[in-house]
Amino acid sequence: MQVTLLKSKLHQAKVTSVRQDYSGSLSIDQDLMEAAGFLHHEKILVGNITNGERFETYCIPAEHGSGEIGLNGAAAHRGKPGDLLVIMTFINLNPEEATVWEPRLVLVGKDNNTFNLIKSPQ
Repeated sequence: MQVTLLKSKLHQAKVTSVRQDYSGSLSIDQDLMEAAGFLHHEKILVGNITNGERFETYCIPAEHGSGEIGLNGAAAHRGKPGDLLVIMTFINLNPEEATVWEPRLVLVGKDNNTFNLIKSPQ
């Protein structure tokens, strides 16, 4: 048996761009992706703090240090520049592993270029 737990989270990332004509995904500053431990093309769950929308897509890296959080393709209909997002990934573990698992939690600064790692797996 496996259980699904939070793997990592970017909290309060601010949307900087919306591109409906792009083929899809959420583009994330590569520095933020690395801080959260997100992988290129990894499935993500996005919660829009501003409007209450929730949706799934995948992440792609944006330029290092750009601060970019871009809603692309169909996801572009789920928010607008300035909206605050929670971006989450999940992991499947057996119950024994789950009892000691700690997710990586990253609080994003107002400019999307600063962040604070508030919790990291041991």
